[in-house]
Amino acid sequence: MKKNEQIAITLLAVLLQTTTALAQHKSEIPVLTGEKWWGAFTALGNMMPLSEKNTGPYSLGSNNEQNQAVPFLVSNYGRYIWSETPFDFTFDGAKISIDSPTGGVQVVKAGKNLREAFILGKNAHFKSDGQLPPALFFSRPQYNTWIELQYDQNQADIEKYAADLLANGFPAGILMVDDNWQRYYGNFDFKAERFPDPKGMIDRLHGKGFKVMLWISPFVSPDSPEFREAQAAGYLIRQKGSDKAALIPWWNGFSACYDLTNPKAFDHLRQTLKRLQDEYGVDGFKFDAGDTYFYNPQTQDYYDTTARAVDHLRKWAELGTHFPYNEYRACWGMQGYPLVQRLSDKNNSWDALRTLIPEMLNAGIMGYPYTCPDMVGGGQVADFSAEAQEQLDQDLIVRSAQLQAMMPMMQFSVAPWRVLDKEHLGYCLAAARLHEKMAPYILETARQAALTGEPIVRYMEYMYPKNGFSDCRDQYMLGAKYLVAPILTPDGKRTVRLPRGVWVDDLGQRFKGPLVIEVSAPTGRIPYYELKR
Repeated sequence: MKKNEQIAITLLAVLLQTTTALAQHKSEIPVLTGEKWWGAFTALGNMMPLSEKNTGPYSLGSNNEQNQAVPFLVSNYGRYIWSETPFDFTFDGAKISIDSPTGGVQVVKAGKNLREAFILGKNAHFKSDGQLPPALFFSRPQYNTWIELQYDQNQADIEKYAADLLANGFPAGILMVDDNWQRYYGNFDFKAERFPDPKGMIDRLHGKGFKVMLWISPFVSPDSPEFREAQAAGYLIRQKGSDKAALIPWWNGFSACYDLTNPKAFDHLRQTLKRLQDEYGVDGFKFDAGDTYFYNPQTQDYYDTTARAVDHLRKWAELGTHFPYNEYRACWGMQGYPLVQRLSDKNNSWDALRTLIPEMLNAGIMGYPYTCPDMVGGGQVADFSAEAQEQLDQDLIVRSAQLQAMMPMMQFSVAPWRVLDKEHLGYCLAAARLHEKMAPYILETARQAALTGEPIVRYMEYMYPKNGFSDCRDQYMLGAKYLVAPILTPDGKRTVRLPRGVWVDDLGQRFKGPLVIEVSAPTGRIPYYELKR
């Protein structure tokens, strides 16, 4: 038996001896002096660890904050909080107050530090299944057509986007065709007027080395054949006390929605997507929407009469396990499965750039190692309009690409050659090539995550507990070997804190930690440090 396996078994024994179930609906968990807490919401990563500045209340059951949510919080003192069901909580610096409609919240003393608490919590509640998303997610950049085409997805421009990527030196990777390729929601045929030969398009993209994914959602346009058939079959969420489909407001109007708590509806949608793959050669799907705020048991009826909003989000995520090429922006639970997550769309600003590291870190400590940090430069189309381009900060685009280069995945959407001059385009291309260079290490770390569940992007506190890193969220460990300290401000400067050990930076300079250094990096440089011993 390996040493780390023996440690895990020993710690699990301690966990089983110290678990305390709080059966009451309301409970207060005293915060120990110096204790910090992380988890719960990916999108609140910039507020982690919890402090008096972000007291809440937060509702895990009704608002996933546009990203992943889990009933799991972890502390640097080796404790974790877990529940099988969602709860509300507030934090005031002295205590965490929990209101759980179902009770059953556990507070567990699982070890001595953040890493031990996470490992024991994970092993007890969401063990990894050993499966990994396809290697291409980690080894090459991803490309999404949203910023360039928005709702004008069409065959000619998609093929031109792919050809321009290659012509500008970017490697082929996963190409995601975004919303409005389909005739309408709930229909999975390409718009004939925009895609005269969709199978030929996909075949040609495959021939150039791309894998192709399509945007989908759980919605169905009303007054369509698919709507009428699904309603007659009982596949749609219903109005409360009625057999009529509920019309749910979302960012593209009002639509019906599949009730995936119905096994027949789930299987119908799964088989529909499989037929789409067989007919056109599609590799997988970007599973958008699914957020908890679309579902309200007070106004809606479901096949599963006990279903909560989070149960619909989980079923939407379960659908993705049938398609290895998948991506999710919203998720409930499902840690340990080979599901690709992505941070919510950010705007193009230095403030937004600074949220990427803490949100990626929080996603990892929640149990989602396979996460992509949004799109390079952000995912808001208004930021890349012709009017906005006059004010575009090209250094910001480059720094975004550099940050993603040293993450598990990186994704482009805005065409760098459209918005950047030759110099800055070269820097973006260098970032893409750095990601390729790092791919063997990233992929090996991802394989370890599939076996152990440990994050790929790790808090400094996770790797170096009780060394003064509990509030550090502007640098991180990529696995156990690389400390990454991206530039996050327009002046190109930052402070880097090296823990104990011998570190060699990207320029070949050696440093012996613990050490604090001031770094000034020109636009073409991303500071990172390799641990030598």
